Parts: sequence; C-alpha cells; structure tokens
Amino acid sequence: MTKPLGVILAGGQATRMGGGDKGLLQIGGQSLLSHVIDRLSPQVSGLALNANGDPERFAELGLPVLPDTIEGFAGPLAGVLAGLDWAAEQGADSIVTAAADTPFFPRDLVTRLTQAAEGQVHPLVLAITPRSGDEALKSGGGKRVNRHPTFGLWPVALRDDLRAALMDGLRKVVLWTDKHEGREALFSADPFDPFFNVNTPEELDRARTLLEQA
Repeated sequence: MTKPLGVILAGGQATRMGGGDKGLLQIGGQSLLSHVIDRLSPQVSGLALNANGDPERFAELGLPVLPDTIEGFAGPLAGVLAGLDWAAEQGADSIVTAAADTPFFPRDLVTRLTQAAEGQVHPLVLAITPRSGDEALKSGGGKRVNRHPTFGLWPVALRDDLRAALMDGLRKVVLWTDKHEGREALFSADPFDPFFNVNTPEELDRARTLLEQA
C-alpha cells in the first residue's frame, strides 16, 4: 500500500499560550514542529504544514504551507480540508494528520491507522487512547477513551463532502467522522498518553521533562 501524505495541523489560535505559533516553541533545543516533523516524515510519502498568516515564518522548515480555505477560524477540520485539497493536487488518495504541538505521538501512527482502515471503501480512522479512571468519572463515565481528532487518516474522496459540511457550519470532528462510519485505532497510554499536547506554559514545562525522560 502506498504511504499517505502527511499534513501537520498548525492553524490553531493558541489562546491558552497567549497567542502565536505553539509549534515554534522549543523543547530540547528544537521546536515542537521539528519534533513532529522528525516523527511523521518517515511514515508518509510527503509532508505539508497547515497554517494561516504569513507563511515565511515557517520558511526554514522547507515544507509547503497550506492556509485554511474556509473563512474564519473553523477548527481542525478546516486544516484537514486544506490538506485533502493539496493531496488531490498531488494525485494522492489519503492523508494522515498530526498536531503541531504534540511532540511524542507514536512512530507507528500511520501503520496503525491504515491497519484499522482495512476493508473501508473510504479510509477514515481517528486515534484514541484509554482514559484514566479519574477522567472517566469526571466526564460521567461512558466510553473510557480519549479521541484525538487531530490525529487521523482521511480520504481525499470525501473532501467535497467535508467542504459542504464546513460551509454548513459543522465544526466538531467526530460528528463528521461518525456520519461516514469512521473507525478508531487504539494506542497505549503507558507510561503517558503519547498524544499529550502543549496548550499552556505548564504543559510546555511538562513536555521538556518528558523529553528528558525519553
């Protein structure tokens, strides 16, 4: 099976970090984005960055920069759509997305997502991890997993459907994936959730600590 293209989602507003580009924050002498690129690039056949604003601030990364094509801040699905449109231009069938502020995601992310998609007409899979007991209790029980909607396998064939949904105001990822019978790929959260992402200065400090322990 041909490797999918990879798209790093960096279009968020980083409000809890005080604005700016979280992906350019440093841990271990490298930006978060550099850590993400190092993990994702061996798993995919090509790589692009979804980000809004002046693309020159990412010039040293040497990646195509894809802005959202939906006006206003439409969330991660807008970045997925930008990636799918880019992939269509490349003649690709699918993309895998990763968040720009999540430096420890699994090195077998793409393999596990594509395995979970076997038999699907349109491969559509989100990453999930087990939810801790405390988190499950706070959320009222139910399904004891955390969904990670910025980490997924997405089919180019459904990009026009996604575009129409966004134009109609859809913003919640799982509403769209559930509509298309999306699947889930379960990843271990031991010793910590590999999809841990940096939203606050405290979480940036934690990422630095986790990197030292890795």
